[in-house]
Amino acid sequence: MSTATSTPPPATPATPAPSARVLVVDDDPTVAEVVTGYLRRAGHSVHHAADGPAALDSAARHEPDLVVLDLMLPGIDGLEVCRRLRAERPVPVIMLTARGDEDDRIAGLELGADDYVTKPFSPRELVRRDLTALRRRRSAAPRPAGGGQLTGAGIRLDPRTRRAVRNGQELMLTLREFDLLAHFLTHPGRAHGREELMRDVWGWDFGDLSTVTVHVRRLRAKIEEDPAAPRLIRTVWGVGYRFEAGGEEGTP
Repeated sequence: MSTATSTPPPATPATPAPSARVLVVDDDPTVAEVVTGYLRRAGHSVHHAADGPAALDSAARHEPDLVVLDLMLPGIDGLEVCRRLRAERPVPVIMLTARGDEDDRIAGLELGADDYVTKPFSPRELVRRDLTALRRRRSAAPRPAGGGQLTGAGIRLDPRTRRAVRNGQELMLTLREFDLLAHFLTHPGRAHGREELMRDVWGWDFGDLSTVTVHVRRLRAKIEEDPAAPRLIRTVWGVGYRFEAGGEEGTP
């Protein structure tokens, strides 16, 4: 049974993202046809791959701006495809997962995927998430007053070049990790709920909050001396997280 309804594509959104190269990876021809149709109607150049090896080959040849990736693929599974894509460059990845596959979703997020959509899904909702990911990739992260760099706790982040350095070492951050760190640096000392972070960093008023949890854990692994005992991104029990620009000792 198809996991996406093949209704006619909607009119192009009133505020579309600039035209982009999108790679859709799904072995279900109906799903692929519907998703590519919606994305093309939104003004994007879309390539389709039906298995893992074809996805990696297409990504190497076309260098997509965004990848919509089914996790259940022949040849090479979606998690391995995601890992290899993320090892090459920070292309945003939106995963397509079955509703009950929580372990796979968490594994995909741990590998650096930016978001996921569960099957069955609304093609309009998927395209809306795609456009949000593209806009965020092409826009600068939050900037401080005056438009300079963001600094704190030995971290220097440049929203214009999307580079982050800590103690002289460049941080290899994904799209969402960069935006999450920028958000923390813009609001040091302030407690943020996971719902608030989902809205302000991901751009969504709803969603699985484990996405935020996983990205915080990944970010801690890259900026903390001891991620198991974080001093920078502190847990505020019953609320969410707080970034300590001075690096005072916190709770895990």
